[in-house]
Amino acid sequence: MNLDRFERYPLTFGPTPIEHLPRLTNALGGEVQIYAKREDCNSGLAYGGNKLRKLEYIIPDAIASGADTLVSIGGVQSNHTRMVAAAAAKIGMKCVVVQEKWVPHFDAVYDRVGNILLTRLMGADSRLVDDGFDIGIRKSWENAMQSVRDAGGTPYGIPAGASVHKFGGLGYVAFAEEVKAQEAELGFRFDYIIVCVVTGSTQAGMIVGFAAQDRAEKVIGIDASGTLEQTRAQVREIVDNTADLVGLGRAVSDAEIVINPDYAYPAYGVPSEETNDAIRLAARTEAMITDPVYEGKSMQGMIDLVRKGEIPAGSKVLYAHLGGAPALNGYSYYYKDG
Repeated sequence: MNLDRFERYPLTFGPTPIEHLPRLTNALGGEVQIYAKREDCNSGLAYGGNKLRKLEYIIPDAIASGADTLVSIGGVQSNHTRMVAAAAAKIGMKCVVVQEKWVPHFDAVYDRVGNILLTRLMGADSRLVDDGFDIGIRKSWENAMQSVRDAGGTPYGIPAGASVHKFGGLGYVAFAEEVKAQEAELGFRFDYIIVCVVTGSTQAGMIVGFAAQDRAEKVIGIDASGTLEQTRAQVREIVDNTADLVGLGRAVSDAEIVINPDYAYPAYGVPSEETNDAIRLAARTEAMITDPVYEGKSMQGMIDLVRKGEIPAGSKVLYAHLGGAPALNGYSYYYKDG
């Protein structure tokens, strides 16, 4: 399996640090050692995050295509559209992003702060659309691409989360190889990797990368979509396509695709009280800022799995912090008092 044959456009600082979280570890009883891989600190581009690791393998194809405009889609507080806008600014392309009403959330400034503010600040044409949540290919996205053509431009389409793009899984195959190299330096292997999953390519890339190390089933995807069957099917598809692309050389079994649906409630983008408790615990023990859409839910899942003993005593857990903190600004009502 060789990633070197795929062109990569550098958008990140390089390998992301792995940080031990001793106060969070102790707050959860001290029996399970918790570490974080700080994908949220991976770049100087607009606060970074996991989507940049994916875009590094997609941007060369966009440049080669002769496009002048990146076109993507997400929710109002999409981290992904922020990162597409950042990549476009960095490489000198125009950017159109569709921001759909994926979340039943009505904070007064929800569509004016956080990710969408940064997206607009970087010069992207951000278009608010009233359509509801769906992780698949969207008509509004196709319409946006057509509008670029109609204006004489050449669009390059990047689907939601960069996920169902042919190269969408490559960045997180590289993540698994990076973790393996860091484990050699640390002198131990992680027993579990916890990651949030919605559109699927972050976990799917990890599954392929860790399948090459025969431990894909140790990647626990915490679903935040609330559309489990669709998410699982999309992860399956991306795993299969990515495994073929990189030459994994074997099939990945269903048992190696682990997605836990227990923490997505009450809906995509809406935090439960337990999510909010998890966000506060991570912030107050480690000053590690997680968000109510993605990382708060994977943090909630990790905390609960440790407390219930489903992650057994003596384990070492790697929490993949994918970024997303700017979205907190759109949820001020929840956190105005801390």
